[in-house]
Amino acid sequence: MVQALIDNSSTWASSIATVRQWIHEAQHVAVLTGAGVSAESGVPTFRDDTRGYWAKFKPEEMASEAGYRKDPPHVWRWYEHRRAQIARVQPNAGHLALAQWAHQHPDRMTLITQNVDGLHQQAGSRDVLSLHGELRKNRWLNRRCAECDLDNPTPGEPPYCPACGNLLRPAVVWFGESLPGATWAKAEQAAEECQLMLVVGTSGAVYPAAGLAKIAHRTDSRVVIINPHTSELDSVADHRITMPSAQVLPLLFSSLEL
Repeated sequence: MVQALIDNSSTWASSIATVRQWIHEAQHVAVLTGAGVSAESGVPTFRDDTRGYWAKFKPEEMASEAGYRKDPPHVWRWYEHRRAQIARVQPNAGHLALAQWAHQHPDRMTLITQNVDGLHQQAGSRDVLSLHGELRKNRWLNRRCAECDLDNPTPGEPPYCPACGNLLRPAVVWFGESLPGATWAKAEQAAEECQLMLVVGTSGAVYPAAGLAKIAHRTDSRVVIINPHTSELDSVADHRITMPSAQVLPLLFSSLEL
C-alpha cells in the first residue's frame, strides 16, 4: 500500500527512516530526476518561463529541427537566453547529496536525469545519464564532415563551420527526436537491475523516461516517489514522500549508519 508523508513529525520521521533502510539494503539504487529538482535551484521549468520577450513564443516551436531550420538566429538566441538563466543558479542540497553519496559508494547508484541544465554534473555527479541531452553543450545540425571542428566554429547566431557552413545547435533532444540510444540502453538496464528506484521531482508525464519507473516496478524493485505534488507514477510507488527534494535527499543520503 502506498504510504504518503504528511505534515506530522512522527510520520515524517518514519517515512525517512523507511526509505533510508531501503537505500541501505539495496545493492544498486537508480535515481530518476525531473524538472522539479532544478526548479528548486531556481531554474524555470520548460513551460513555466513566462516572463519577458520569450514568453510570447511556444516552447514546442523553439525546440524542433523544423523550427530551428526556419529561423536559426531566433532559436539560437532563445537557447542563449536559457543558458544565461542556468548560469545564474547553483546546485541545491539535493544535487549535492546525490553526488556525495555516489562518490562514497562507488558503483551503487545510477543517476538518470531528464534535465538538461547540467546541475547534477556541476554538483560533482559522474556518469550522469542525461536522457534529453545537455544544454551547455553543442553539436552539429547536419552530419559531421571531416572538416567540421566542433571546438572552433565561426562566431555567429548561430556559429557555423567555416569549411562547410554546418550550423551548431544545442546538444539537447528536440521534439520528434529519439533519445540517445546508448544512454537510454544504460537507463533501461539500471531500471531492470536496481533494487530501489527513486523518482524525484518529475510529473511522470514525459515518455519514454517515465516508463523507467514502470520497468523497475515490473521487475519487483521498490519505487519511491519524492515530489510535493501528485504525479502520474504514484500508482507504481511503494512509498511517497510529498516534500521538496532539496529537503528530503540530504536526509536520505547524508548518513546511512542505521
